[in-house]
Amino acid sequence: MPAQQDLAAGDLLDITIWEAPPAVLFGGLQAESLSGAAGGHATQLPTQVIDAQGNIMVPFVGRVRAAGRSVAQVAAEISQGLNGKANRPQVLVRLAQNQTSFVTVISDAGGATRVPFTPKSERLLDAISSAGGGKQQLDKLTVQITRGNLVRSMPLSTVIKDPRQNIRLFPGDTVALLFKPNTFVAFGASGKNDEISFEEPGISLTQALARTGGLLDNRADPSGVFVFRMERRSALAGDVADSSESQLVPVIYRIDLRDPGNYFLARSFKMHDQDIMYVANAPIADLQKFLNVVFSVAYPVVNSINAFK
Repeated sequence: MPAQQDLAAGDLLDITIWEAPPAVLFGGLQAESLSGAAGGHATQLPTQVIDAQGNIMVPFVGRVRAAGRSVAQVAAEISQGLNGKANRPQVLVRLAQNQTSFVTVISDAGGATRVPFTPKSERLLDAISSAGGGKQQLDKLTVQITRGNLVRSMPLSTVIKDPRQNIRLFPGDTVALLFKPNTFVAFGASGKNDEISFEEPGISLTQALARTGGLLDNRADPSGVFVFRMERRSALAGDVADSSESQLVPVIYRIDLRDPGNYFLARSFKMHDQDIMYVANAPIADLQKFLNVVFSVAYPVVNSINAFK
């Protein structure tokens, strides 16, 4: 749970004081009076601004420390200060305007909005909604939360689908909506060599192949479909043949699509952001390339000999 919201310099407070009859202390005070409140006398003081030293000024009490306290604690101190001066006083302190406790939301369009933090403890989606939401499609947005030195990010679609990820925010948090679509790069004997974006929660290898136009019949080697990826060391089983201390380890996956059973494997194999997919050329394609080079050199020579004859 978030920490209790504390007041700070710059916040505005509304203070109402009740006295039981006969009201002798605040009865003649030139302030807004509410007569007949529970048979007593209620006086609402002018709105108090917490000064740079963190204090407010209350008549007949003097300076009261407000910064770093809750409204209930401030009310208790005022009430204690009026004991013996007012007739059975009761005090209500309300935060009229929150100037210091807020969550900053940065939209994917570049704008920033301060969302005031209230005692109900705003959740992540509350703050995003109050700031106007994102401009791009939800499945292409990543939400990043910065809390002090801690930074965490997650696809916005995941937060929407899983209520457990809709966490409570703390005053001072920064929420950024980032337009950062996942992408993979396709090379080799596929129908399209390009960087291709995909939405959350991700696509399978079969879908990735389909988005590249599939394997080229006259070039591709179905047994040589490779995926190059930087995997977390903790996700790999057994010893890793890598002497570096980096948490990311280069891994190459190979899938042989000549085996029909591997199509089910490709269907369950999820593509990750920044993956590289490579479709190898068939041996006959490499031979054809060699013959094309030979013919491109030999054909002009033969023509020249024939012309000379």
